[in-house]
Amino acid sequence: MSDTPLDFKHFIRIIGRGQRAGRTLTMPEAKQAMSMIINGQTTAEQKGAFLMLLRVREETAEELAGFSEAFRELTASPFSQLSVDLDMGCYAGKRRHLPWFLLSVLLLAKSGKRIFLHGTHEPDSKRLYLKQVLPQLGYDIAKNPQQAKKALDSCGFAYMDLQQINPHLDAIIQLREQFGLRSCANTLARMLNPTSASHSLQGIFHRLVDEKHRKTAALLNDQNVLCFRGEGGEVEFNPLRDVTLHISRNAQQVCQDVRATYDTFVSKPQALDPKQLIAVWTGQSHNHYADHAVVGTLSVMLVLVNNLEWSEAYQQAELMWQQRDKTWPATLPEENLGPELFETNGKHYAH
Repeated sequence: MSDTPLDFKHFIRIIGRGQRAGRTLTMPEAKQAMSMIINGQTTAEQKGAFLMLLRVREETAEELAGFSEAFRELTASPFSQLSVDLDMGCYAGKRRHLPWFLLSVLLLAKSGKRIFLHGTHEPDSKRLYLKQVLPQLGYDIAKNPQQAKKALDSCGFAYMDLQQINPHLDAIIQLREQFGLRSCANTLARMLNPTSASHSLQGIFHRLVDEKHRKTAALLNDQNVLCFRGEGGEVEFNPLRDVTLHISRNAQQVCQDVRATYDTFVSKPQALDPKQLIAVWTGQSHNHYADHAVVGTLSVMLVLVNNLEWSEAYQQAELMWQQRDKTWPATLPEENLGPELFETNGKHYAH
């Protein structure tokens, strides 16, 4: 079969013929189909039909693994030379709480680990994204691997937009503006691990998707992957909810069940002020929910990067939080670089 736009209908036919006649794609088929989309060997109509058929039926682990292989081959090699310990795909954004996981990132970075964060601003989702938050905290957004290396060397972590890392994958995410729905691209971005980091942390929103991430990581034979249902779908521990940590280490799959650590109801604030992250870090403001979210998220990180059981990881995380240097580690901008407050009212879309 030659790779032409007309031939792509073969893959649409496979997944679109219904429950009896149709079937799912094998891992090699999925890789070939996504490679054709990446290389522009489909019409716009074919690409849209393919993505939305998958959206309705939901992707299998084999399909996600094949798609991931196609996008990983497209990611530029300089990213894999950044020497990163932990990869974190931050694609959900926040709408109920501030991204407290950033304080966990700072703590882990101060312990000597190098962390690479990546994400994008998804159209119409009405959420608070890292690209909006970080400049207000005194941290730059890296535009290329060289700037990312500088940030990793000086701060221990770096953030880049997906558009600079893998523009083809980001372009599919941005199609939400036309579809009104997310596609598998959101999942694939979380799995991308562009720096080939030795560990990858992934947060998701919907039930059972964490299990699918674990199975996909095993099919890809990724070294160390942990996926869990994070707060709002982000890579952040929700202290109000029990959660299962789904772990895959070189295709060996295990799970750890974790109980909620905070039992006090927390109402959603009317607005989110990113500078509250600084106030909590420095001790100028006390927020019990934030304390539990930071310690819990750091515990998840330590379970992954140090291969610990939850109880030991949590004990270490509590100590690291209590003994932190409360001086804010970045120089704050002299001028306001973004909206002071993020309004939490209105309709928001799940990830």
